[in-house]
Amino acid sequence: MKILADVAIFRLKKLEMANLFTAGVIMIALGLEWVDMGVRFGFGLLLNLLAYLTNDYFDVDQDLESPNKDHAKCRFLKDHMHAALGAQIGLAVFLALVALAWSPDLLAPLVLGAGICWIYSWKLKRVPYVDVASMIVWGLTMSMVGLPLDRALGWLLVGQAALFSACFESIQVIRDHDEDLARGVRTTAVRLGIPATRILLRAFMIISAAYGALFLHRWIGLALLACLFLPLDPKRADVYWTRQRFIMGIAYLCLIAWIWWSSGTDGWLLALDRGATVDWLSRFIG
Repeated sequence: MKILADVAIFRLKKLEMANLFTAGVIMIALGLEWVDMGVRFGFGLLLNLLAYLTNDYFDVDQDLESPNKDHAKCRFLKDHMHAALGAQIGLAVFLALVALAWSPDLLAPLVLGAGICWIYSWKLKRVPYVDVASMIVWGLTMSMVGLPLDRALGWLLVGQAALFSACFESIQVIRDHDEDLARGVRTTAVRLGIPATRILLRAFMIISAAYGALFLHRWIGLALLACLFLPLDPKRADVYWTRQRFIMGIAYLCLIAWIWWSSGTDGWLLALDRGATVDWLSRFIG
């Protein structure tokens, strides 16, 4: 329980678990029942604890050497690795039982979200390009907690969240560039260099804004271009990250408010009623 509490407190202080916020507002936009929202939100909270504990479990030796980590927390984890493994197994089993009992569609974020986090923490975070791509998948699958799988609008909203994750991961590898380079870890930023990774980040910002404008709301989506004007100092990447999350978070809330008020989207390319099903989306894609 102490290990899980440490994980939750540290991640909340770092303003992480953004996918839980995303899942929550998606549920509001889709108009889910309050009880269903409560179960899904609790499921998402525990799923985040599982994902972040997995990451801490694999990175404990590296974190003990990092000046930016809580060494007391890392040392406690290192001294109780069997308990940490037991917590991961226990959480996974409990979440699987909840999904089977309440809504089997919750198995998708459990298997895919927790699975990609495990593989990312074990290997993919040290593979250039794949590190960013895997976090796009993670942003998509973790946000699926708030999505009954037959709701087309929900898929559009988690798609936007996935593009946000691409931006966040690009900032993270820029922030950790010097430390990763010193340890010989070849992330995307180490492979490309900070200037090229900065260009990649801006490309993701433009794609994210275009996606929002085309599929969700024509003007609110374009407002995401404001992120392009934030100055990025690699030595103050955490400050930049917080500012970008603020802009993206406000824009996402505005999108949710519009969808809730108008019962649908108003993109340049697509206007979708919030009750539309995946069958309709499949015909659109086809």
